[in-house]
Amino acid sequence: MLNLKWKLEEKETFEGYASKTPKSKALHERAKKVLPAGVSYSIRYFEPYPFYTAKAKGSKLYDVDGNQYIDFWLGHTALILGHSPSAVVKAVKKQIEKGTHYGTAHELEIALAEQVAKMIPTAEMIRFTNSGTEANMYAVRLARAYTGRNKIAKFESGWHGGYDALHVAVKPPYDMPESAGLTPGALQDTLILPFNNLEGVKEKLEGIEKKTAAIIIEPVLGVGGAIPAEKEFLKGIREFCDENGILLIVDEVITGFRLAPGGVQQYFGVKPDITVLGKILGGGFPIGAFCGPAEIMEKVDHLRYQRPQFSFHGGTFTANPITMTAGLTTLKILEDGRLINRLNRLGDKIREELKEIFEASGVGVQVTGTGSLFDVHFTKEEVKEPGATFRADRKKLAEYHLRLIENGVFFLPTHNGALSTAHTKTDIQKLFSETEKFAKSLK
Repeated sequence: MLNLKWKLEEKETFEGYASKTPKSKALHERAKKVLPAGVSYSIRYFEPYPFYTAKAKGSKLYDVDGNQYIDFWLGHTALILGHSPSAVVKAVKKQIEKGTHYGTAHELEIALAEQVAKMIPTAEMIRFTNSGTEANMYAVRLARAYTGRNKIAKFESGWHGGYDALHVAVKPPYDMPESAGLTPGALQDTLILPFNNLEGVKEKLEGIEKKTAAIIIEPVLGVGGAIPAEKEFLKGIREFCDENGILLIVDEVITGFRLAPGGVQQYFGVKPDITVLGKILGGGFPIGAFCGPAEIMEKVDHLRYQRPQFSFHGGTFTANPITMTAGLTTLKILEDGRLINRLNRLGDKIREELKEIFEASGVGVQVTGTGSLFDVHFTKEEVKEPGATFRADRKKLAEYHLRLIENGVFFLPTHNGALSTAHTKTDIQKLFSETEKFAKSLK
């Protein structure tokens, strides 16, 4: 009966959505002929088909059928100022007249690097890339070059992009390959660690500490369900790395400039050896970056180190002037921390309120996250490690998100939500009211 009920509810949800999105349905049929699955990134597909966005402004998305959605996905959490913030748009328009891509050195890359160094204490030097995946790839290479060691340790459900050596153990079962085409050779030096379990980390690395170049961690798991690392756990990892000559790489592609202006070292009180950035840093344009103390970053300097001693980095569109302009404008707005702190307080309120709404209807949930990131898990089990995320009722989570979408509130189904400075009290109240309707429907 439970399975039948799910299918009936799913069918009703799809029918309501489909009745509002006929143009998107037609576009998806067209897209499938030229784009695998009809999308440019697999996670952007959801049943029965994704809506197709026509424009976006502030906290809202508008699809080709004229539907409006309050957006809590925010371009994969990248848009902390909302869609098309006026200050960024103005600066980008001015830069476009001067050139869209140079392929040479220019002052804007210096200015953004200086701004990052000003905000993140350990970021003495920085190199830009075009995505978080690229940045993580180059960070791992740099760690190996600096330490002279080969092994890299990552955590269960840690997501660091599609780079082969890190594209492992993202979702349970962790021993199943995440993709075809990943060779044993690409993964043979990658070690998998348990999240929020310091003793488990030490056990996994016992005897191979001196062969390990780096431990890489997301301070808040993305794919793993917006689970924050416990402060004492992070501090323990830092101490363990120091004791064994292991570099600590903190992947702040999601959390960088969202939790605090100074990143994880300001928010959690832990200093990385290498910080990986992306998303917010680009101000709405493609970007990635890796940064750290000069002693480590100088290994990228081909004038100081000759082949094969230096760690290569490059790319056609690295430090693109449009992206540098948008990123610099964004960071200057966020620099004093007032907007970030306001969003963090709002995040606390949202996590508390969502839990109360579900519990008032007798629905067992856990609401995870920190700062302006949040996620709902349909389970009574405490969610402090990613296994609990995937043991929760994921079908119910998808149903919840699809109901929200049908009623004008967008979360990418089964993914976490994020806040922007463009969200209004009315937007938040709409999230609460639609959540309450869904919760009551489960009685």
